[in-house]
Amino acid sequence: MLERGLEGCHSRDLTSLFPWVASPLGALYARARRFSEALPLLAQAVERAATCGIFADQALRVAWLSEAYLLTNQGDQARQLAEHALELSRTHQERGNQAWVRWLLGQIEVHHDLLAGEPAKENYRQALTLAEELGMRPLQAHCHLGLGTLYSKIGRVEAARAELSAAIALYRAMDMTFWLPEVETALVQVG
Repeated sequence: MLERGLEGCHSRDLTSLFPWVASPLGALYARARRFSEALPLLAQAVERAATCGIFADQALRVAWLSEAYLLTNQGDQARQLAEHALELSRTHQERGNQAWVRWLLGQIEVHHDLLAGEPAKENYRQALTLAEELGMRPLQAHCHLGLGTLYSKIGRVEAARAELSAAIALYRAMDMTFWLPEVETALVQVG
């Protein structure tokens, strides 16, 4: 559906709709490991939104671009974009997007700077606090998974077990079965 929407944006010269369609499509491409399509599409969406003066959800568009860079192991670029996304979410008072960006910053720290456990922990905790305040249960589960992964990597076994168990409980309660094998495997590996 998003691909058809993108074709419509091009064929009908709907420049102002392009960022709203291209960003989620680019994020999906990135998660499907279609990086050669994802990165240019996400960058164009961010650029066009700025050019058209579309500020709503610009933090999310920048965060999705950051996540694509994270998935391609370009940690410095991912961190720089995530910090920009955090600034945008604060400027435009988008607390939900701020929560997602905090989670993303935690992910970046865990994957690219393992010695920086405290910044990752702080970002996950801030994301979790906002997610709880805003009722963002999927993000709460992702935060518990992130914290569990972090604690496992730095040798805090009991804390890792508690966080991973919390993630499993939330994923099950929401019937988000896609994530369960990953979390259950991580819990088994913690011991």
